[in-house]
Amino acid sequence: MAFFRGLTAVSRLRSRMDLKSQLRELIPEQQDRLKKLKSEHGKVQLGNITVDMVLGGMRGIIGMLWETSLVDPEEGIRFRGLSIPECRKVLPTAVEGGEPLPEGLLWLLLTGKVPTKDQVDALSKELLARSTVPAHVYKVIDALPVTAHPMTQFTAGIMALQVESEFQKAYGNGLPKSKLWEPTYEDCLNLIARLPPVASYVYRRIFKDGKSIEADDSLDYAANLSHMLGFDDPRMLELMRLHVTIHADHEGGNISSHTGHLVGSALSDPYLSFASSVNGLAGPLHGLANQEALLWLKSIIQETGSDVTTDQLKDYVWKTLKSGKVVHGFGHGVLRRTDPRYLCQREFALKYLPEDPLFQLLSKLYEVVPPILTELGKVKNPWPNVDAHSGLLLNHFGLSETRYHTVLFGVSRSMGVGSQLIWDRALGLPLERPKSVTMEWLENYCKNKAA
Repeated sequence: MAFFRGLTAVSRLRSRMDLKSQLRELIPEQQDRLKKLKSEHGKVQLGNITVDMVLGGMRGIIGMLWETSLVDPEEGIRFRGLSIPECRKVLPTAVEGGEPLPEGLLWLLLTGKVPTKDQVDALSKELLARSTVPAHVYKVIDALPVTAHPMTQFTAGIMALQVESEFQKAYGNGLPKSKLWEPTYEDCLNLIARLPPVASYVYRRIFKDGKSIEADDSLDYAANLSHMLGFDDPRMLELMRLHVTIHADHEGGNISSHTGHLVGSALSDPYLSFASSVNGLAGPLHGLANQEALLWLKSIIQETGSDVTTDQLKDYVWKTLKSGKVVHGFGHGVLRRTDPRYLCQREFALKYLPEDPLFQLLSKLYEVVPPILTELGKVKNPWPNVDAHSGLLLNHFGLSETRYHTVLFGVSRSMGVGSQLIWDRALGLPLERPKSVTMEWLENYCKNKAA
């Protein structure tokens, strides 16, 4: 009997450590919470929508539920209520005093709870066990010209994974709507697990003569991504842990997150939903900005030399702006202060690469660009954002192929989009269908309002 009691205790312990079991406990409570919110406060007005908001990309319109993170204009991103500095303090790490493990952030995004190191280690092993990529996925990628953009090849790989969708099978078999979150969970965990081998295959195919590298069973999620890319410097492993963590989510209004939510609201499976996210991420005004920021830094050095003066920098910034271009890496649609993601990357750079010429140049630009953008008068936030630093750091450790950098952003963003999609299904969120109007409608409305 003692033996069986011991097995039961172990089973209960595993249940508490298992991520899906925790979700099964949390979901009914959150479903009731949403019903209460609708019934008690559904008619509460959230402010007035202006014509500027309609014409300006819906900026500032509150119109989406996104549980996993929230961006405060002054404080920056909070993952389930925790700021980036707080996450770096409380989330488990691979090395003492190191950067947080992305698996820990995934747990936090899904449950709202800070996981233990044992829970994170168990999740790392689960993701590794799910990470086998079917052979047909690589064949689909290989069918593309090797010159195809890395994001094109990455998206093709995600779409090829879609034939494995558990959600598609379950929906086709008539699974009740209340249980659709479960196959969504399976798809999202499988997708997150398989993105590093797909992403690294794309990199090695384009830039390393197609010589791929197998995963290392002893490594965590982000470290394995770095290893399969071909970078095993311990500092690069730490950078990849930081990179994946801070790029994972940024509330629901950005293009990649919003697109995934929009497509998912049609009950498209997670692979279709996330492929749409990646396509949005590939735009130069979103994820591709990290590439543009690094290229802009390099162009400064090419034109002025490494010993650039403050006056030369000012002239170059004004030259960029007057040519009709933007200064990539500065400004943000929501934030009104320096992006905390920039600050934690700057802290990393000061620790590991203080003498890097590009980092020193960016440090000078931190003092030069904001006053110029403020003087210009068109930018509400002149401060640097996450894109200013991310490409620079990858470049320092040898991942200098700027065309590829956004793929790593995509791997990271899967955790935020996937976590929210699971909760979209669990809460039964409806099809997204905002109302659009014509310019004539707006003109007539404004005339009637004035009258």
